[in-house]
Amino acid sequence: MDKQKLLQLINQKLSEKIQNFEKLISETRASNNDTKSSMGDKYETGREMLQQEINNLQVQLNEVLKQQDFLKTILVKPSDKAEKGAIVKTERGLFFISVSLGEIAFENQKIICISPESPLAKAMNGKLKGETFSLNNMNQKIVDLE
Repeated sequence: MDKQKLLQLINQKLSEKIQNFEKLISETRASNNDTKSSMGDKYETGREMLQQEINNLQVQLNEVLKQQDFLKTILVKPSDKAEKGAIVKTERGLFFISVSLGEIAFENQKIICISPESPLAKAMNGKLKGETFSLNNMNQKIVDLE
């Protein structure tokens, strides 16, 4: 599996998320400015709610930007144990320990991108091919590592 291309795909998906958040923030700001007419105090509550929505979107945008920065720290090298940057194959699926992005399709396979801070990544951290780990009372065996 081409880890470099996988990282590029993930980076592309994160860039799309960033663009969507920036667009939403811009649109919400525009609608917030539209309410600044001479309508009076009863519209202040609506403006405050829009401002809270902008703040919420900004927090989400910042999180995706952090993920994008973190992605840059992942080295493109084969892994012999479950760690940041490893592609871990278990009996239950294929996991890429990178950023929390969920399931993506890559080279006709489903890969679940998980954060190193996720419970699953922590449970498998440091394990070698053939070793087992347990999460939520379910044992899984590491079938392969890349």
